[in-house]
Amino acid sequence: MTSTEPTYLTTKEVADLLRVKERKVYDLIAAGEIPHRRIIGKLLFPRAEIVQWIEGTAGNDTGERPAVLTGSHDPLLDWAVRESGCGLATLLDGSGNGLETYAGGDAALCGLHIPDGYDWNVGIVAGRGLRGSVLLTWAQRARGLVLAPAIQAEVACLSDLKGKRVVMRQPGAGAAVLFERLLAREGLSPEDFVAAAGYARTESDAAAAVASGEADAALGLETMARQFHLGFLPLVTERFDLLVDRRAYFTEPVQKLLAFTRTQAFVEKARAMGGYDLSGMGEVRWLSP
Repeated sequence: MTSTEPTYLTTKEVADLLRVKERKVYDLIAAGEIPHRRIIGKLLFPRAEIVQWIEGTAGNDTGERPAVLTGSHDPLLDWAVRESGCGLATLLDGSGNGLETYAGGDAALCGLHIPDGYDWNVGIVAGRGLRGSVLLTWAQRARGLVLAPAIQAEVACLSDLKGKRVVMRQPGAGAAVLFERLLAREGLSPEDFVAAAGYARTESDAAAAVASGEADAALGLETMARQFHLGFLPLVTERFDLLVDRRAYFTEPVQKLLAFTRTQAFVEKARAMGGYDLSGMGEVRWLSP
């Protein structure tokens, strides 16, 4: 690839490259079979991923993946990995970075909670052109504003945070994407708030920043508000899913973790933490070709 070649292709350019009609490209998109991005309503195709897809190397699914869980931080999942003794290593730096790590073949599982139109995760994952992967429900989680006790009585909606100190999540994190959407819906922008120093890269970091007085509020989880004895204003119920390599699914670390989720100890922990709906756990939400 030369420096003059575009990083992203249009639908027509992809059709010309594949020597098919544009309608066929749309069919591949609908079936989740071709890498693509949908940016402000426009379809774009990463050239490098299209080439990998054509050559059958997309997703680097030709070798064994390391026993690593990447993606977004979920407090219940984090606890289960440790308590089960499954042996999975964790590399948690947000949904966006995690998906890149997984797509590169450097992790066996990836935790995701990326808003996608009227749903979560499925369209984003389907657009990556992954092979040998399955998206499983982990939980539905109560997400909203984690609030310092001093301002809890003052805040009934996002607009009430104007001028307050808010801790932000790193770009690409599922919570950051959701926050942008919630702000746009309310006609707000990040400039309406005072950004606390640095990014909160985990749910624990976000709640801890509020509890320590570094920020007045954060977009966080009900379970973390409970743990840190903070106020909580619910805004959405989000889906947290696990993207799993199908070969890795049958390995001992993954099977040991999944077996632990069926124990009474796990159920009781989820109930004690609060803010979780586990009724759909393990359901297949998407399956790659």
